[in-house]
Amino acid sequence: MSLQVTNPHSVLAAIQARAHDVLEIHASRKSRGAWQDVIDAAQSSGISVREPLPAAAGRQRRSERGGRVGTTYAVIREQQSRELKDLFQSHATRGLWLALDRLQDPHNVGAIFRTAAFFGVQGIVLTQDQSAPLSSTVYDVASGGMESVPFSLQTNLARAMEFAQKSDMWVLGSSEHEQRSVFDVDVDRKWLLVLGNEEKGLRRLTLEKCDELCSIPSLGDVTSLNVSVAAGILMSAMTR
Repeated sequence: MSLQVTNPHSVLAAIQARAHDVLEIHASRKSRGAWQDVIDAAQSSGISVREPLPAAAGRQRRSERGGRVGTTYAVIREQQSRELKDLFQSHATRGLWLALDRLQDPHNVGAIFRTAAFFGVQGIVLTQDQSAPLSSTVYDVASGGMESVPFSLQTNLARAMEFAQKSDMWVLGSSEHEQRSVFDVDVDRKWLLVLGNEEKGLRRLTLEKCDELCSIPSLGDVTSLNVSVAAGILMSAMTR
């Protein structure tokens, strides 16, 4: 399946990582900035570059499809899910992986992939049910993060957590109700950090499967954070 991606940074990352999966580029050859970098990379890789539709035609196409697709975009094949054994394979004695427990906002998922790429996260486990699909929005918001952080889609998160533990990893759950600070966690291990749903947090069974739990200490009147913001703080703390 292919996606229409409109963030030039996401498109350029895809060309650099897997040019064979970038099917075509719709952008003016008079483009400047990031899109010019995309066009140059596409031409060097033999990827078709097409002039975008006129503005009126673009509006008509958006109306017919019922979505907001700009006239400048790339058509890219989706990244493929990895097997857990491949995702968790590492000979290092420390490192960080993530698991997302039914996150439903694609902007949050994309932002987490972007931040994970920044902090060198090894991989991400995602739940399939009641979760945001890895749509064009996720790729756009990730700004290239989808190309550098491998992922595995799983129907049973508890089983994936058990597999991580059998792979010599520790599972760390994040909860705003937990007293222990993330800054007190021993980072010299291989960790699977589990992040919960935007409204409900981690499910009961997920919490029970964790080896340890932690929170981000609040220093002000607001005691909770958006999950993608919390994820960034937790990743920073766990890779310190």
